[in-house]
Formats: sequence, structure tokens, C-alpha cells
Amino acid sequence: MRANRGIAGTDRVRTAPVTVSGADMRYGDRTLWSGLDLDVAPGEFVAVLGPNGSGKTSLLRVLLGLQTPSAGSVSVAGADPGRAGSRVGYIPQQRAGDDDFALRGRDLVGLGLDGHRWGTGFLRAKQRRERVDAALAEVAASEHADVPIGRLSGGERQRLRVAQALVAEPDVLLCDEPLLALDVGHQRTVSELIAARKRDAGTAVLFVTHEINPVLPAVDRVLYLTNGDFRLGFPERVLTGPVLSELYGTPVEVLRADGRFHIVTGAGDNSPDPHPASDRAA
Repeated sequence: MRANRGIAGTDRVRTAPVTVSGADMRYGDRTLWSGLDLDVAPGEFVAVLGPNGSGKTSLLRVLLGLQTPSAGSVSVAGADPGRAGSRVGYIPQQRAGDDDFALRGRDLVGLGLDGHRWGTGFLRAKQRRERVDAALAEVAASEHADVPIGRLSGGERQRLRVAQALVAEPDVLLCDEPLLALDVGHQRTVSELIAARKRDAGTAVLFVTHEINPVLPAVDRVLYLTNGDFRLGFPERVLTGPVLSELYGTPVEVLRADGRFHIVTGAGDNSPDPHPASDRAA
């Protein structure tokens, strides 16, 4: 079983913006994932799913160069993790401390252009402002340009984070639960912005989420992590009762209605919930 965990999806691309080969992630005697092979092609959207603690955020941290895998090799935007600069955009989870930020909206977005280096120079200042203003307009957040972040709603701040991640026109976009704590309207807005970047600019997207339904129209493949194992492939191949039941070691049923996936755990109070934050059929 473990030798054939990948389920056929798109063909591998030799120059993939994201390449993970034979990667393991372990903490002591606990294995989050093992033997992970993943190539994300230009313009491909890969949703990363799985329960809490399955290693989704750890995978993003590896790609950002913040953690080193226990085994295997990783390349992001043609460089070692953490070495690609503005060629990699990152949208983090919302955090409670965001309410305290006095940083203005345009300053936050500008960090996506040069936050990894010092100094812009006078001649570049005008060009920088134009690019920041364009990014703010793209996410319909121009009115928040000079407003302190702490005075904005969660959805308004998340739009700014999307602009920050996209302002440098990255080759790779890494998203860590960007829809968390957003209402349905803001979920749709953020999802459409990211899908447009994938479609129009050919940006490779790795999107960690508990809920695939808001982004399902843009998803090309799903990487599902749990219990130290994984499956990779088209959503309709991975999000099935037999596949998830095998991963969890307990009966799991997947219903699809109105273009949405609904995951139902097996009977009994001790069954795990694959998606604690997702819609589940009654």
C-alpha cells in the first residue's frame, strides 16, 4: 500500500515551481508524513487537507525554509526553501494579535515587495508606491491604504494579506488557512482572488485548508495528510469513502451534492472527524 500512495493527477513537470522528493517529517517517534513526493506545476492549485496535527502547516514551514524535513529534498521557485525571496508569496493564518497592529495597510502590502531586504532608494520609491497601489486596487482594498491594520475587520485584513502576497507577482503562493474565521462572503472574495492569480499569471498555489468547498472550482489536485500517511490526486479520486476510510482506519463516507463535498465519519462517538471545521452532512 505505502509504495503506491500517489493517485494519478496531472503529469509531473520537470521545472515545477515546487518540488518535494522523498520527504519525511518526524517529531521524535511521531511521523507526520513519510516518502512525500510532490511537484506543483505552474498555474496548478493543490489543496492540502487533513485533520489538526497531520502536518499541513509543517509542510508550509518546510517550503518557507522555517523547518528542515527529517529526510528528502525540497526546491521552491528554483531555489532552496527560504532563498527565493519575493518569488514566493505567503498568506498566513489570522492571529488574535493582529488587532494591535498600528501598521498602515499600504505598509503591510509593501513588505511583500522588499520586506526581505533593506532600502528602496528615491527612484524606486515611486515605482514601489505604484505597485502597492495597484495591488490594493486588485483586492478592492484601496480605501484601507492609510488605515492602521488594527482598525480593520478580519476580512479587510485578509484582503491586505492577499495583496501583500501577490504584489511581487510570485511564482509560488503558499496559503495557510487563509479562509479561517472569515464569513462566507469574504471566503468567496479571497478564494476568487487567489484563483484569478493562478489562472491569469500561472502562479503555482499550495493551499492549506480544513474546508475545500469554497476553493473547489480552482482546485486541480488534493494532498490529503493523516496518520503519517497521505494520498495525492484529483479531488474526486482522493475524497472518496474507500480512500479516507483506509487513511483513517475507520469507516468514512463522502457525499457530493450541489458540487460540494460532505465528509461523514463512521458511527460511534470515538470516530475521528476528518474536517472539524467543514460542512458535514447531518
